[in-house]
Amino acid sequence: MARVDHDALLAAASEALGGTVDSAGVADLVFDKGSAVIAASANDLKDAFKRMKKVEGYGWVVINREDLFAANPLSIGSKVGILDARGKVLKNADVSRKKV
Repeated sequence: MARVDHDALLAAASEALGGTVDSAGVADLVFDKGSAVIAASANDLKDAFKRMKKVEGYGWVVINREDLFAANPLSIGSKVGILDARGKVLKNADVSRKKV
């Protein structure tokens, strides 16, 4: 799959994951395995991982596969997983800690 923009990445991930747009606006997409934020370019990655800190449960960042090497260091210690536009797991997510 070629590099796509935010809207195309959201549409592809939504179809692949069977998700819907998050009405609360915390994440971009909500589906049965958690919530996801779209990061269509390497410049969007830092903000995407920051947004996922506010999400309880499983959190994912959906990226273009070409950005995996830029995304992976940002995911360390975050418990956030990484998916591609087809819904393929590039890095597993871990359940985030509940805030006490």
